Amino acid sequence: MNEDTRGRRGKPKGKGPRQRKRKGRPVSGWVILDKPFGMGSTEAVSKIKYLFNAEKAGHAGTLDPLASGMLPIALGEATKTVPFVMDGIKVYRFTVSWGEERSTDDLEGEVTETSESRPSREEVEAILADYEGVIMQVPPQFSAIKIGGERAYDVARGGEALEIPAREVEIDRLEIVEMDEAAGTTVFEVECGKGTYVRSLARDMGRQLGCYGHISELRRVEVAPFVEEDFVELEALEAARKMGDDEVEAAVASDDAARERGEEPADRPRIERFAALDDLLIATAAALEDLPHVALNDDAATRVRLGNAVIIRGRDAPTEAEEAFVTNRGRLVALGAIEAGQFQPKRVFTHS
Repeated sequence: MNEDTRGRRGKPKGKGPRQRKRKGRPVSGWVILDKPFGMGSTEAVSKIKYLFNAEKAGHAGTLDPLASGMLPIALGEATKTVPFVMDGIKVYRFTVSWGEERSTDDLEGEVTETSESRPSREEVEAILADYEGVIMQVPPQFSAIKIGGERAYDVARGGEALEIPAREVEIDRLEIVEMDEAAGTTVFEVECGKGTYVRSLARDMGRQLGCYGHISELRRVEVAPFVEEDFVELEALEAARKMGDDEVEAAVASDDAARERGEEPADRPRIERFAALDDLLIATAAALEDLPHVALNDDAATRVRLGNAVIIRGRDAPTEAEEAFVTNRGRLVALGAIEAGQFQPKRVFTHS
């Protein structure tokens, strides 16, 4: 081996580690999926990533398989904005079935306590205020909380009971939507902050009322800044992908038939397989709507994309902001901070 041209391990000098080629399209944006009952969050992300043939995908907050509703999924560079959505206010609509407490605090678990007692609407309404504001809440035994380096649900599945410390959570609103005293169920809507366990709400209210309770239905309807009007169903996404695939297949078949006849394929506009799907995306910047925003001219945007600070101009431009974002021609350019009237980029976007 020639030591002049190869390193100690036989690798050519001057060459870094081999880069893996990314698979998929550099598509960016948000899919606000109406996750169906029975589907896990990881499975949902994989499905969306496949449909869009995206390079990268991730979600902004797990939704249990037994829950349905809003699962915001970020594609491409939208994954850089996931923390802002995870910190957003959530709204859940859920049904509590009274008379049974379960090991998982939902339908999946074994019954651990029972009661013949059923609360009246007045009794339930009387305790709601106890669960609003900043409260201390103990997460369920079957939860992703780490205790001593282990996930609580892993320990619980082994049959061991855990002492999980109470955590501070914030609940802005808890109200009754519907009450069926004969069936022993109550439908609630809760608006809450990050880290709140709705299953714990059902458990704690049942214990306070002396009748026990568990979640029998759970649906997430909002994750700020996204709302119900942003929902897209899996069937609509699958139909949009099929539309694109069918169009491409039809064009290929037409071209092949022309060649078999000894003819040149007809000229046609470029077929965009993913056009219908991409129309269902919400812009990456939508996740940042609560942050200060400044529109940049072309020159300033170029400087920011290169990692340089720029002076923020304009009568209403903020002079200080711990977090802000800038755009150019309606496209997200960067996240950063504004100090003394200058925007300093921290995360730059190229495919937003």
